[in-house]
Amino acid sequence: MYEVQSLASTVIGNVLAGRSLDAELAALWRRHPGLSAQRRAATRDICFGTLRFLGRIDALLRALLDKPLHDEKLRCLLRAALYQLEYTRAAPHAVVDHAVRACEQLRLAAAKGLTNAVLRNFLRRRTPLLAEAQRTDPGRYSHPQWWIDKLRHQYPRQYAAILEANNLHPPMTLRVNRRRGTVAEYLALLANNGIAAQQVSASAVRLAKPVAVERIPGFSEGLVSVQDAAAQRAAPLLVADDGMRVLDACAAPGGKTAHILELADVDLVALDRDDARLERVRSNLARLGLTARVVCGDACEPHGWWDGRPFDRILADVPCSASGVVRRHPDIKWLRRAADIARFAQRQQRILEALWRLLASGGKLLYATCSVFHEENQHQVARFLERHRDAQPLMFPGAETHLQQAAGQILPDEQHDGFFYALLHKN
Repeated sequence: MYEVQSLASTVIGNVLAGRSLDAELAALWRRHPGLSAQRRAATRDICFGTLRFLGRIDALLRALLDKPLHDEKLRCLLRAALYQLEYTRAAPHAVVDHAVRACEQLRLAAAKGLTNAVLRNFLRRRTPLLAEAQRTDPGRYSHPQWWIDKLRHQYPRQYAAILEANNLHPPMTLRVNRRRGTVAEYLALLANNGIAAQQVSASAVRLAKPVAVERIPGFSEGLVSVQDAAAQRAAPLLVADDGMRVLDACAAPGGKTAHILELADVDLVALDRDDARLERVRSNLARLGLTARVVCGDACEPHGWWDGRPFDRILADVPCSASGVVRRHPDIKWLRRAADIARFAQRQQRILEALWRLLASGGKLLYATCSVFHEENQHQVARFLERHRDAQPLMFPGAETHLQQAAGQILPDEQHDGFFYALLHKN
């Protein structure tokens, strides 16, 4: 399995150089089409796990080295091996042996001795090293210091729980297509296939253990979609009725678009400025047997795509820091910079201003992010309301008790991701 360590450490290095983890893994599968399913799964686990706990792993590595390590390839190999030793059930002697052998494949032959010594030293001194690593915030929470500081300031009582939730494995939640059947019927189908699950909201079913998409009964036939429970709040909050004209302004990959169409017969425009990502919207709609007008355009510049007819409902699921979904995308923690939040907030403001003009009088706009940062959420909406006297915030109907909410903020926990919603009525 030394090949897996080598591949994973290369991906980790590329991600920390500024590339997306999903994109790097996709590129890896294209370069190595002969990799078995087992090796792909192992490579993916090492990449996700190392990035999930990178803060602690780097603290351990600093304690294990007598002097700074300047070779990034070797650093990433040691990170991957330390993740395996601390967080997986892999046999320690095998992990160390594979890391030493991977040095050859990565053209680090001169580092074999150092690799062996560092990893064996960790095995000998694991308990005190872990205690030392957790004395710093990044070592304890495995997030960048600026991120920890921001959450500590904005959520003084909840920041630790948020950080810990971000390091959990995400749950797998399905959305039942209620045009194709009921939740009860689908739970029975899962039980017949030996898959344990429970209903967690009107359309949501959470699996006891994640399974590969191809193993989800009825997925290809459009019975269900994969969608987090917090993300499934959007369509019901929008309250779109039959016959309404609806805009999903940042639609890709199409989960919320499809959910709206599953709940009502509406005239829906699915908009996104990335035509490649719109292919996923079209694919999802086709799989689910749904119809929408899919348009490539920028929500900030309606003149390029809008036909002049106002919308009764608008979903503005705007680009954001994605700080509420980092357990699904652990690379985000290390790729984001503190200055990025202000840039996201500026684009969110532009989108809100542009879309408000497209909303019919008496219509509703649902502002949504998968962020937990106030600048993108509460502060964004408060400033919008100051500028627009014709905008009135609406209370959310029937808040579900398992979703932690404060002024529209859903915080991540073991059951769902972090999201923010604000429903605005146009007087």
